[in-house]
Amino acid sequence: MTYLETAAQFYSDVAETPQVGLCCVQSSPLQLPGLKVPLQMQEMNYGCGTTVHPAELSGEPSVLYVGVGGGLEALQFAYFSRRSGAVVAVDPVAAMREAAARNLQLATQENPWFNPSFVELREGDAFNLPVADRSIDVVAQNCLFNIFEPADLTRALQEAYRVLKPGGRLIMSDPIATRPIPPHLQQDDRLRAMCLSGALTYTEYTQHLIAAGFGQIEIRARRPYRLLDVQTYDLDTPLLLESLDSVSFKVEIPADGVCIFTGKTAVYHGSEAMLDDKAGHILQKGLPVAVCDKTADKLAKGFPNEVLITDSTWHYDGGGCC
Repeated sequence: MTYLETAAQFYSDVAETPQVGLCCVQSSPLQLPGLKVPLQMQEMNYGCGTTVHPAELSGEPSVLYVGVGGGLEALQFAYFSRRSGAVVAVDPVAAMREAAARNLQLATQENPWFNPSFVELREGDAFNLPVADRSIDVVAQNCLFNIFEPADLTRALQEAYRVLKPGGRLIMSDPIATRPIPPHLQQDDRLRAMCLSGALTYTEYTQHLIAAGFGQIEIRARRPYRLLDVQTYDLDTPLLLESLDSVSFKVEIPADGVCIFTGKTAVYHGSEAMLDDKAGHILQKGLPVAVCDKTADKLAKGFPNEVLITDSTWHYDGGGCC
């Protein structure tokens, strides 16, 4: 049995018998006015963070959700796109699609605004998304891509890139590892299916996004997720996993490299009223400006005595420049 077959069987089992807290140990569903999440849906919240960021969802975008789970985030996306077929949720596991369909029917009883036609459930997988090229505004996945081995992750990201419209967004939430996962854990297919042994490091994770062609990456959140202890996982020292929420934009990669925003700011403190770096950035004295990591590095090197660069907050919410 391959690791993907193991994962399919595992999620077929938890679709029929929900395992509360399987992935999420401390997160609760996003609270939105007029949105009520059925208890069954909450119990099947098999994600490690959230992909539903209201700032990304204006204008009733078309959404492709990969790995429907219990339907929670499909329902949340439908909250922002209230039209027939606005949200397409894809899952290869029949039992999971059936469970999501039941949960979405329950949602109609508690949410007068919701119509099940807003969410279309389709059979398919991350490597063969059942939609046309350049047809989707937002692709989202929560705690799915981390189970893939590197070659399959590359395929999944390329497929997401294919279906996105120019300027479209890939919204993801996945565990990442604070150091490389040891081989004996990577090779445990069940732990991989449980989102515990397939995590990449932050650098590896972002490099996969860059290789797929995404020209801008923004980190929405980064928080502790799980600790793999010495005794249970046969480790020399405990290994911390983190949950990373990111938004990657289908825009061309700039000539000087990808723009990755992690919450850094640049603050000019020189003798003049402002600083023009002649590269498109004008900094007014004393006022922090959100910048991508690439620009932060250039400003730090180019103006070491005049520009202060703050640390990454890992909670970037837009408004910066590259």
